[in-house]
Amino acid sequence: MTRIGAARELGSRMAWLAPAIMFLAVFMVLPLFDVIRLSFTTASIIEPEYSYTLSSYAKVFGDKDFLWSLSITFIFVAANCVLQIPLGLLIALAVHAGKDKKVHGSILARTAVLTAWIIPGVLVGILWKTLLSSASSGIINHFVQSLGMERIPFLLDPLYAVISIIGANVWGGAAFCMILQYAGLQRIPAELYEVSRVDGARAWPQFLHITLPQLKPILFINLVLITISSFNTFDMIATLTSGGPAGTTEVLTLAAYIQVFTYWNMGRGSAIAVLLLAITVVMTIVYYKLFQLDEDIAE
Repeated sequence: MTRIGAARELGSRMAWLAPAIMFLAVFMVLPLFDVIRLSFTTASIIEPEYSYTLSSYAKVFGDKDFLWSLSITFIFVAANCVLQIPLGLLIALAVHAGKDKKVHGSILARTAVLTAWIIPGVLVGILWKTLLSSASSGIINHFVQSLGMERIPFLLDPLYAVISIIGANVWGGAAFCMILQYAGLQRIPAELYEVSRVDGARAWPQFLHITLPQLKPILFINLVLITISSFNTFDMIATLTSGGPAGTTEVLTLAAYIQVFTYWNMGRGSAIAVLLLAITVVMTIVYYKLFQLDEDIAE
């Protein structure tokens, strides 16, 4: 190909990519850099004047409430990774086995699980609030009382509230895990299982030596996505507990929102958002390095 031809091809490719690049630049990159800039200021929504300083970060790290938000965010993320992925895998295996054995209702079960995934986070929070509320409208407490027991303070007790937001997020997130892992199961060659059966391998050895190694790349992607998604969870918690009781479920996303839109403190809220971004990027790099190390050992 001549230089003129190569230049024309490059120009053609850039013309196709230009709208996507402009979209990312205008709606993602520029706002991101602006948030990073604001995190080094004393900016407020109600005050037009501000100065550049590191005080926003100093106040954030010196705030006990932020340290609690950081702790509860890591607990929330870890619990979601530990619970969502195995639960999604269990459902995916059940649906996959049902499909292979032509069990009636397996498609209906898969559709029912998918329904949990397509429900918006705001609606998930409202649904679970309806279930767990300690008011007379709370469905679970209604049945608890009808059995002669006292109401359970799901959203009023700090421990119950943390368990409640984890449970609600696992409910929706496990469906997403099931979709990814079910797609991964479809790609495993059936011949591998047939050969292992000829060798006398049963279900558990097949799962350990065929299913899990074949699913490893999918599980890695799943782990990264669940980690990022859990760190960024906002709408479900905002509608379910609003960060309460007494800030015990105030994860970092909610803490940043409250700083900006309740206390009008744009600098401090931006600092929390930047720290959240940094944590997410570091976690993704750590996962990637661990996956690469595992691949190197396997080779």
